[in-house]
Amino acid sequence: MQRVFAWIQGLAESLGGPGLLILAFLDSSFLSFPQVPDFLVVVLTIQHRERMLYYALMTTIGSVAGSYALYLVGRRGGEAFLQKRVEQRTIDRATSLFRRYGVLAIIVPSLLPPPTPFKVFVLAAGVARVRTFEFLVALAIGRSIRYFGQGLLAVWYGEQARVFLSDHGSTIGLWFAVTLLAGGILFFVWKRRRRPA
Repeated sequence: MQRVFAWIQGLAESLGGPGLLILAFLDSSFLSFPQVPDFLVVVLTIQHRERMLYYALMTTIGSVAGSYALYLVGRRGGEAFLQKRVEQRTIDRATSLFRRYGVLAIIVPSLLPPPTPFKVFVLAAGVARVRTFEFLVALAIGRSIRYFGQGLLAVWYGEQARVFLSDHGSTIGLWFAVTLLAGGILFFVWKRRRRPA
């Protein structure tokens, strides 16, 4: 299996943008290549800094498309699929997060690094019948922050960014998500207080 992953990674690297799109699609849908798309965005951007926007965009599109395919599985009877692989308590918690926080329940997990079970949130969004437009916008926001942020680090810091992200990528993703979550909660609290009694 390791050889297959290495071959796919090499192919994606040689194909550039289209390779990133395909790899991100596969990673976000039915296969799993933990942090490989993130790593490739940085590596390819270091090699061709002028293409950073292109690489980040292709990876974002691939990830959104792959997640949408999984979301559709959730909408078309994914509850049975989820129940076989995840505890009912986890499904209920994810569903209640969608009802309570809306798009934030997609944006925050989309920023978190592995081993966050992001695909569970995607499937649960389908099961919970989160509106398609809201789901896609939230996912695009989260993945854009992630991949464009990594691309910018690669442009600014070059090879140092690759080393730093491989050593501290999980921590960075976690802090991004915590900051966004805190901002979202503050926004919800502020919005509720402004409502007339």
